[in-house]
Amino acid sequence: MKAVGYQQSLAATDPQALVDIELADPVASGQDILVRVHAISVNPVDTKIRKRVQPEAGQYKVLGWDAAGEVVAVGEDVSLFKVGDKVFYAGSLTRPGSNSELQLVDERLAAVMPENLSYAEAAALPLTAITAWELLFDRLEIQQPSLKHPRPVLLITGAAGGVGSVLVQLARQLTTATIIATASRPETKQWVTELGAHYVLDHSQPLLPQLKALDLSCVSHVASLTHTDQHYAELVQLLAPQGKLALIDDPVGGLDIMPLKQKSISLHWEFMFTRAMFGTPDMNAQHQLLTDLARLIQQGQIKTTLKQTLGSINAANLRSAHQLLESGTAIGKVVLEGWS
Repeated sequence: MKAVGYQQSLAATDPQALVDIELADPVASGQDILVRVHAISVNPVDTKIRKRVQPEAGQYKVLGWDAAGEVVAVGEDVSLFKVGDKVFYAGSLTRPGSNSELQLVDERLAAVMPENLSYAEAAALPLTAITAWELLFDRLEIQQPSLKHPRPVLLITGAAGGVGSVLVQLARQLTTATIIATASRPETKQWVTELGAHYVLDHSQPLLPQLKALDLSCVSHVASLTHTDQHYAELVQLLAPQGKLALIDDPVGGLDIMPLKQKSISLHWEFMFTRAMFGTPDMNAQHQLLTDLARLIQQGQIKTTLKQTLGSINAANLRSAHQLLESGTAIGKVVLEGWS
């Protein structure tokens, strides 16, 4: 089968950073389904692993943790899918990725894709949707209004990226939270507004004065999606007592948690690969989550976050996608479709 992989950790501009290769076809067994990959999207995790993880000598590492395709074979223990099903999923960091014509994925991590989406539109969603869903409900535990928070006020920093683009929609459609998104360019501000943000702040400027101008000086929940180290002191300041702070990035130098103590602010990490990586008893939650997401999409409540298609799946186009994500200017999701 065709695939794209690498043997050395190199800059995305280097022709050897990602190369076209041929690999043996995988075989489905156990709870695995074998998927013919039709479309993939690229995430920051792809670029981070390419730069940080060196494959074993003589081996190729295949990246990719977002895909949509067709089930072509199933393992003997599979009960959720059959050959011919169209599925979407993010997969597991511990297994070969979706930058290949055929991929094995545990059935508990996949779902039947929405009937009203193309493969490209569906491939844009799984990793970011799982991350956003788990952030909102498992980590931040945003619920209906209560005495503690009469109406939750959710601040989402870096809201125009892949995770933020889904998170804004989920929060608007499934909670009563007031949603404050941050974005710094006219096009990103417009994007998050269209997705459902009630207010948009410019994260290139101090946030507190902007909040006070909106008469929103206290925030009950923060989803920090990027540059947490740059905003951390201000996020602690603007969070209400007993507030919740959740993040997904890798703050430079780590975080000093002591400033959280006086306000009893709780800190939460979200890493959507945890269930698959540790084989947790609730792995099937991601199958159910994506199934629920597909229903919301078919009902018109959530839309795909696909913003740009860079052509067919090959090494040259994937290198371009990696460069775009590393530039920090991508809006929504970048997708590749079909094999050249």
